[in-house]
Amino acid sequence: MVKIFIDAGHGGSDSGAVANGLQEKGLTLDLGRRIENILVNEFDGVSVKMGRTDDYALSLSQRTNDANAWAADLFLSIHINAGGGTGYEDYRYNSLSVNSHTGRIQSTIHHAVMVQLQPFGVRDRGTKSANFHVLRETNMSAVLTETLFIDTVADADLLKQVDFLHAVATGHAEGVAQAFGLQRK
Repeated sequence: MVKIFIDAGHGGSDSGAVANGLQEKGLTLDLGRRIENILVNEFDGVSVKMGRTDDYALSLSQRTNDANAWAADLFLSIHINAGGGTGYEDYRYNSLSVNSHTGRIQSTIHHAVMVQLQPFGVRDRGTKSANFHVLRETNMSAVLTETLFIDTVADADLLKQVDFLHAVATGHAEGVAQAFGLQRK
C-alpha cells in the first residue's frame, strides 16, 4: 500500500496569500481534497491522509511530524504562489538532485500537472529546489507545488474555475500514480 500524505498549505489564522477575492488556505484545502478523491476513487493500492481536513492552523512541525509518524511514502504539499508572477512550479529539498528518487517523483508530478494545465495556457516555471521546512524535515520524498499566482488577475480568474481546479487535481493525482506505479481501478 502506497501512503500519500497531502499537506494543504496554511489554514486557520494563517490565510497564506490573499488577493483577488481568494485565500490560499481555502484553495489548498479544496485542491487537497480533490487530489485525495481522485487517488482513492480511481486507483488501487493507495492510502491517503490529509494533513488538515478543515480550516484550522497547523505548525510546520505538526505537518512533518504527522507525516513522519504515519510513515508516508510521499509528502505532497499544496500551495498557491504570490508575488506578481504567473504559472506553475514545484520544489524538492535543495540537497537533492534532479536525478534523486525525490527528483524523479517531482519530475513525474510536474510533467503530469503541466499536461493538464497546458490547455489553459499556463506557463511552466519548471522544477526547483528550496530549503523549506516541509521538504527538509520529512523522512520521505517530499514535493511542494505552487499552482499559479493568486495576486495575478489572469491566474486568479483560472483559480475561480471548477474545471481548472479539477485539471490541477487530476495532474497531481496522475503524477503521483505514475511515480508510484499505481494501477487504475
